[in-house]
Formats: sequence, structure tokens, C-alpha cells
Amino acid sequence: MRIKHNISMFLSASMLVVGVSCTDFLEKAPLNSISNETFWLSEAHAQAGITGVYSRLQQNFLGYERVYLDGISDNAFLDPGNGNQNGMPNLATGNITPVSGAAVRNMFSSPYRAIASCNYFLDNIDKAPISAELNTRYRAEARFIRALAYFDLVQAFGGVPIYTTFPSTIAEANIAQSTQEQVYSLVHEDLDFAIANLPDERYTGRAVRGSAQGLKARVLLTQNRFADAVPVLQQIIGSGKFALANNYAALFRTEGQANAEVNREIMFSTQYLAPNNVHRSNAGMDIELGWWSLMQPYKDLADAYEMTDGKPASSSPLYDPANPYANRDPRLDMTVKLPGEVWSNDAGEEWTGSYTTVTDFLMEKYVDLSRAPFTNNTAQDSDQDYIHLRYADVLLMYAEALNEVNGPNDAVYSALNEVRARPTVNMPPVDRALYSTQETLRDYIRHERRVELALEGQRYNDLKRWRIAHIKLPTLRTPGGVPLQFNLNNYVLPFQQSELDANPNLVQNPGYN
Repeated sequence: MRIKHNISMFLSASMLVVGVSCTDFLEKAPLNSISNETFWLSEAHAQAGITGVYSRLQQNFLGYERVYLDGISDNAFLDPGNGNQNGMPNLATGNITPVSGAAVRNMFSSPYRAIASCNYFLDNIDKAPISAELNTRYRAEARFIRALAYFDLVQAFGGVPIYTTFPSTIAEANIAQSTQEQVYSLVHEDLDFAIANLPDERYTGRAVRGSAQGLKARVLLTQNRFADAVPVLQQIIGSGKFALANNYAALFRTEGQANAEVNREIMFSTQYLAPNNVHRSNAGMDIELGWWSLMQPYKDLADAYEMTDGKPASSSPLYDPANPYANRDPRLDMTVKLPGEVWSNDAGEEWTGSYTTVTDFLMEKYVDLSRAPFTNNTAQDSDQDYIHLRYADVLLMYAEALNEVNGPNDAVYSALNEVRARPTVNMPPVDRALYSTQETLRDYIRHERRVELALEGQRYNDLKRWRIAHIKLPTLRTPGGVPLQFNLNNYVLPFQQSELDANPNLVQNPGYN
């Protein structure tokens, strides 16, 4: 069941709004919002408070715009006309500076807005007249979201300033960054609390134990702590609370996300609900991806999909150079609009209004063609949830961690095959003879992650954690012929000049002075 938070209830209270920079923490609400003395007086107030914390996930890369991270990887080209995230296409070609524009600024500010809301909630929830059990659960949810936000920050910037309470003075806000290790330590501390105190049940819109376990496993893999990740992933798999959806394409559409046979795969998401809580009042996924064509997959991604016999195109007898994308892994056609493909809505009406693609491909995943033809009014309907974590990712992380610890074994192949064999995909088992060593299987697992999770916003951070971004990205060019570029210092982004100006104790990352 797709359960939605009543976010408007909280937003009317406008209680946990904070600013963008460290200094702004003190210049915005709660100083100019509802008095703290008139809130926290009932269970309804507490519920509104935690709902407001969740609402922070709708901002920038914590919400649906996270898919655009694939546009700074080898998966897709970002149209320079994307006004939502100004300057983002430049990141793919190595133009990364302390004045890179809104995209890098949002990667920093949006997680801190969420963190500040979490901290303000945690500082005040004890005032509410609620049971100890509910208090603990709400704390666990807030700490899970805080961990999610700090994980975003540490992946993007390395060490960052740590706040575990809401700053009450300028001096408390203007602090130096902690080390990367200290940030990861806080992330694990928050996730361990969440795992211990969140309910062990299916995800229905609020964080559950499996949500926190899945995020912890992702953090551990990012730290190359594969042996530590294995038991966490085994606990998720053994719980039986989650399973693969019976329809791959439906995972990314509103109707499918309301179907129990589909949403059983979703472990955590940013939620939306039309008509009052949509992606954006004048845009959203359907318009931005299906009409304006703001993210266009590269041929390199399309070519990565195997043929239906499980072989790469280079060695499969099914490959036809005159029709190169026929007989491919079905996930390709459910992820990408292919050359010559015609989109139609449920009534069979063709949609041909998409802006011209310069890569020959368009993004199909997360585009709900039932809403075509797309117009400005489509924004009032676009409410498909952005999925942060799903069970297929758990199985792929499990395969990766096991292979890194012990090399190939039955459990590794079984996890991969389960993902490949889901209904509507039905790909054959992994060729064990071809991928029989730790090294060859590692490459295959990375391939499987790419095609299964394509255009969901994960590829950029995968390339970074595998330390191959500086190797893979320069092998591609933009449609205009500009080589992609990723330098070694780009494994962390620069703090933007506005943040350095606001916080004199913040020290710029190496290579950006």
C-alpha cells in the first residue's frame, strides 16, 4: 500500500525551516516561525514535526532530481537547459570550481537543511506528550534521515561540519569540517540506533528497520568494508519483508507503486502525492524527462545491455547490426526510449512531442506515459515516488560483498540470477564458466548494477566508490565532441565560495584553491 504523509499539515506550521549556509541556520525559522512554546503540545504536533522532517527529502538531490546524478556519469548527457540545477552539465566535463553553480551548492545545502530539521526535531520531541515507544520511533526515523543526509555529504565533499543539535549561536554554526572518518562514524551511530528502534516490517512510507539496514550496507560498501556488510545484507534477505517486484517497469510509475506485488521491492523512497504535493508546480519527471528531454542516455549505456541469450552483443548470434537493439535484455527498452521507438499512452495515442535528442536516446524510466500528451498541466499529476533503496540493490550489494570477501560461490551467482530472472526481465543465469574468477565476476557485478539501476542516480557514486571514475569517464565524449573529464581531486567536490564566505572556519578541499 502506498501511504503518503500529510506534508501540508506540517508545512502550514512552518516550523523546521532553516537556511542554506551555516550562518543562515540562525537567520531563518525557527526564530521567525511558530513559537516553540505553542508547539509540541500534542501527539498531532509530534506527528506534524516528523512529517516535516520527511518533507526535506523532496528538495533537490534528496528527491526526484537525484536521477540527474546519472548525467554526470557515463550513463547520460545532461541538457544544458536544465535550469533546476544550473551548471550541472559542466561537472561531467571537468569544469568543477568553487563557483560551479547551483547544482554543487544544492548538493551541500539540501542535506544540511534536512540535518537541521532533524536536529531541531530531536532537540524538541521530548516536550511532546507522547509515549516513550512513539518518542523512540520518531527519534529513530529522524536519525535515519540525518544519516542519509550526512552520507550524501561525505560522498560528495569528504569531511564536512558535523551538527548533532540545532545551533543557537553564530559561533556554534561556524565550525570547521570534521574528518571523513568522523562523518562516517556518526552515520553508523545514527543507523545503528535506527536499526535497533525502527519496526521490523514492510516499508509503507516511513523508515523501517530494513531501510536502515539497507542504507548501512550501502555505506559499508562505500567504505570497502565488505565483510561487515555481508551479515547486514543477510539479515535483510532472511527477514522475508522484501521481494522483487513482479513488473520492472511498474516500479517507476505511480500506479505500479500502489500495487503490493510491485511496491514490495521498495525499501525507502521520497514520496509525493498529487495534486498538492507533486514533484514541482511547473515541471517534474514527466515534463522534464518525457517532454523537455533534459537527460539523454548515452549509446555507451544502451550498448552495455546483453542480448536475451545472456551474451554480449559482440559474441551473440542474436545480434543484428541492422537492428542493434532488438533481442536485448528487456530492461533496456523499459529504461531507454530507443531510436525509432514510438511512445503511446494507455489509449494508444502517440506522443511525439519530446524535444529532439542529441544522443539518439531518451530516458523512459520514471516517465509515466499514461499522462501523455505532456503539457504544462501534467505537473499537477506527476507524483511517482523517487526510490532511494530497493530490494534488487540489496541482492546486488550482497553479491558484490560476498565476491570481494570470498570470490565466486553459489550464493553470489544465486543473488545475481534472482535479479535477472524476475518476471518481465527473464534473463538467463550468469555464465559461470565465463565469469569464474573474482576479477571477472567483479566486473560482471558492476555491469549488472549498471543495467539494473540505470538512470536512478546511483552510477555516479558507484564509479567513485570503485575508484574508476577517472578511468571510465574520459573514454566518452558529449554529443558536441567534448571529452568527459574526471580528475583525481574530483573524487570530492569543492565547497562553494558562498559557504567559505559564510563560514571562515571551513577549509577548501585540496585541488580547488
